This record gives sequence, C-alpha cells and structure tokens, in this order.
Amino acid sequence: MALWREALLARAVLRGKTRGYRHHPQLARFRTHRFPRSAINAYLAAVYTEAKKRGYAFDVNKIGPLRPVSSLSVTAPQVELEWRHLLRKLARRDPGRRRQLRAIRRPRCHPLFRRVKGEIEPWERQL
Repeated sequence: MALWREALLARAVLRGKTRGYRHHPQLARFRTHRFPRSAINAYLAAVYTEAKKRGYAFDVNKIGPLRPVSSLSVTAPQVELEWRHLLRKLARRDPGRRRQLRAIRRPRCHPLFRRVKGEIEPWERQL
C-alpha cells in the first residue's frame, strides 16, 4: 500500500502538483529518465498489476497515460541494499513472509528497471 501511495506522490512531484516530497532521493531515478512522467506511469502500471494479483483494490484510474518507455538502470549493489532493507522490515512486520523470501539470492527487479553493474546510489542513505 505504501508503495502505491509513494509512487502517486512522486508522480505529483514530477507534475509540479505538490510542494512536499520534492527532494526525496529516489525521485532521482525518475528524473533521469527522458520522459519522467511516462516512466512513473509505467512504474505505477506494474505496481497495479502485482497488487491486483495479491488481492489489493487500487484504483487503475489513478495511473496516467501509458506509453512505451525505455527502462531505467539500477545497480546490482543498490538492488541488494534495498532487498536487505525489505527483509529487515519484514522481520518485524511479517516474519512468515520474510521466511518465504529470505532464500532468494537474486531478486527480480520491477519490470521498468534493468540491473547493471555499478555502486550503491550516491543519494542512498546507508542503513
């Protein structure tokens, strides 16, 4: 749920419709895209598809116009950092789900992202 709300807020920032959240570091991912608003809509569409599979009732009408977009790069160490962060959160919030996921050594990326070599993002807060 939080992912959906945060992505909608990020889209509002990219549209210039809010004064808050403008400096959230993960917005850098979308700002680097040639078409940031189309990229966030593609991101939301994939989140919606996954949420629907899990039984969530998100409003598909909140997704903006969908256009083909190029992928965004995410470094392998960044994916690993975010995966560890998720597992730590699940240890507190949903230990059963964490047990199901902890054996995954190489998590799949969101469909908009492609994994590349590199370092952890400079904007990332080391947890």
